Amino acid sequence: MHAVIETGGKQYRVEEGTVLFIEKLEAEAGNEVKFDRVLAIINGETTNFGTPTVAGAVVTAEVVKNGRAKKVIVYKMKPKKNYRRKQGHRQPYTQVKISKITV
Repeated sequence: MHAVIETGGKQYRVEEGTVLFIEKLEAEAGNEVKFDRVLAIINGETTNFGTPTVAGAVVTAEVVKNGRAKKVIVYKMKPKKNYRRKQGHRQPYTQVKISKITV
């Protein structure tokens, strides 16, 4: 069984046991989170699409850890104008493991 969920402004296709890196959630490692924005359920030959979400469908996941991604360097420069700006950014994330899909 597969499900399409929406979190953090992005959509993910998940099944039980899938490990995802998603936008940061306010949950500690070891806690359980529920995603109720389930857009579709794919179960073998049958598919159930929501309008916009599937009523009563919930995807349960366990928070593995919270962290920050590798640093991305943002460098701005305007030639011949002595304008140079260097800035680093580390995006926070939450790693979750899907434990159950309930329809």
